[in-house]
Amino acid sequence: MSTHLLTLLETLPGSYSGPTRPEDAPYGLVGAGEGQLAAHLAQTLVASSLTRSGTQFVLSSPDAAALATDYADLASVAGAQVRRVATGGTPEEIDTLVPGGPLATYHFAQYVAHATGHSEDAQAADTLIADLAARCAPHVTENNPARDLAWSLWGRLPLLLAAPDADALPHAWQQLLARTGKTLSVPLIGDPLPLVTGAFEAQHEKGDAKVAVILGDADDTLLLAREVLESRIDEIIHVPYPDGAVGYPAQLALWYFGAWVAAYLAERYGASAADQPVLGRAQGVMSGEDREQARLAAPRDDLRRTNVVKDWADDQDVADVELDEDEDDRDEE
Repeated sequence: MSTHLLTLLETLPGSYSGPTRPEDAPYGLVGAGEGQLAAHLAQTLVASSLTRSGTQFVLSSPDAAALATDYADLASVAGAQVRRVATGGTPEEIDTLVPGGPLATYHFAQYVAHATGHSEDAQAADTLIADLAARCAPHVTENNPARDLAWSLWGRLPLLLAAPDADALPHAWQQLLARTGKTLSVPLIGDPLPLVTGAFEAQHEKGDAKVAVILGDADDTLLLAREVLESRIDEIIHVPYPDGAVGYPAQLALWYFGAWVAAYLAERYGASAADQPVLGRAQGVMSGEDREQARLAAPRDDLRRTNVVKDWADDQDVADVELDEDEDDRDEE
């Protein structure tokens, strides 16, 4: 468990210290690298697009610098002023620098809220996440909603659902659960009815060790999907917006709550909530560092290989299944 991350989570509310002056409208917004998720969440404030006038916001990180430069150049040639917000890079590539890491989403998103004239929404979001911090902090040992939810997700495969106007939330929770909680989850994107009636109706056993997590407000389609799933998977959990909030503050608050859940899920697995070293090396490669020195491959002893021959042989004795010469040679290596 990373105590550093828990400290950052506790102190995150109100920690945005970037510009608060609104830029000239109309606005365009794109994200790349670590800015992609924030751009998705901020679509409740400004549509994701390239603009020909006003201000173009480009949210990025060094591993996506080339793509961010292309976006900025396109907007600039079209006639918009460009504001590049990044977690790192050269001074000429950055107008505003924000902290990197798994919590960069907060700083990116709050920048966009202030820069597009939505400072009241930014303040409302801070109020919501401050309340969540008080209820989810490590010293809260009883009725801690984040720790309780992490317990429910432990050992299961979460299926993430949200209404169409909140499709950034499954994206957000999948990243948080993987990056921080070291847990694979599956976002059910688009119309959920063909997914839940097809996969789980045809093969009921596929519902074992699955938990559906409905994020935000549930529309009629999600309510019907929930009814279908109730008899087909282990559990369904609804995670509503805190305090009946709506729009940008609600979605940023639910992202923040997901970060707490992910941190406690890592704790349940006895894993560190910090980034895996290979992530930094992979991002370094994308930033232009030498791929040969990155050591992206896991040690051979850490790999979990599937014995395809054994699986396909079913009840046969594996010794009775002949391997071709090429496969024998590979095994000897």
